[in-house]
Formats: sequence, structure tokens, C-alpha cells
Amino acid sequence: MRLRREFSSLKQSTGFDFQHNHFQLFGLAPSFQLDSAKLELQYRALQAQVHPDKSAHLGETEQRVAMQQSTLVNEAYQTLKSPIRRARYLLLLNGVDTQEETNTAMPVDFLMAQMEWREAVAETQQARDLNALEQLAARMKVETRALEAQLAVKIDTEQDYAAAAGLVRKLRFMEKLAEEIDAAYDVIDM
Repeated sequence: MRLRREFSSLKQSTGFDFQHNHFQLFGLAPSFQLDSAKLELQYRALQAQVHPDKSAHLGETEQRVAMQQSTLVNEAYQTLKSPIRRARYLLLLNGVDTQEETNTAMPVDFLMAQMEWREAVAETQQARDLNALEQLAARMKVETRALEAQLAVKIDTEQDYAAAAGLVRKLRFMEKLAEEIDAAYDVIDM
């Protein structure tokens, strides 16, 4: 009973509700396209309310709840800030699993493009050609932005969540490619 009272008083003082989804937590509409400035502003405001240092004078239970609130705010912010994580979360809210671990089927042209990308990264790394690697990184960012734009249409406009899941899987490939490009930069910079 005491825990319920402490939680209730902490909820009243911060307005924080563990039952809210990430979008509700930040006062945002659940959509792929979002106002990143508003997200940042809401994040800072929430963090100012629930930061564990603010509850240092409270009891152990209230400190624990404040730590959980702060952790949830951070996790929600990181999820919404990242386009691929935001898309996964939106699909999850709509009952769709992206099946990234189990469904690796991709269109042949996309897989061929991935192989070409990886070969180009390996070649630029081996040649230690920083300019060529920068060009690859720029092209990869353009491709990623195009996939994100398609994802916004599939989720926000068409609500075609199955197609959106396929785009998330493609974005995951692009995310891995970006990691390979970053690793190549590290090798070239040595």
C-alpha cells in the first residue's frame, strides 16, 4: 500500500505515467514523420522532471521509481530519435513484427546492390581511398533517406504495415553497411 501511495504521489508531481507509449510520453502523434525539435524539447523537459538527482532526498522506493522513470524516458527518446527504431516501434504498436531475424528474403536487385556496396567498401578500404569512401558514404545516406521516405508513406499515409516491415528489413541492411563504412574509415585513418 505504501508503495502505491509513493508511486501515486510521484506520478502526480511529475505527470509521468508508465502506461503511456513512447509517443504519448512525449506528447507526439504516433507517426513515422515527427517533429525532432519537439521531441528534443519534450525529452529535456521530462528528464528535468524525472532525473534521479531530483529524488535524492526521497525514500528508497521513490528513488527507485524515479530511476525507472528516467530510464524509460531515455529508452523512449532513443527509440523515437532513430528512424529505424521508431519504425520498428510503430509497427510493434500496430501488431506487426518486422521479422528481421527470421525473414531475410529480399528482392534480388536489392541483394545485388548490397553485394556491390560491400565490394566497393572493401576496395576503397584496401586502396585506402578516403575520397572514394566518402563518396560511398554520401551515396549510402541518400539511399537510406529514400528508404526512410518510402517508410513514412507506407506507415503514415498508406498504413501498409507489411510493406513497411520489408522496408525496415532493408534499412537494417543499410545500417549494417553504414557500420562497415565506419569500420573502413577506422582502417584508413590508421
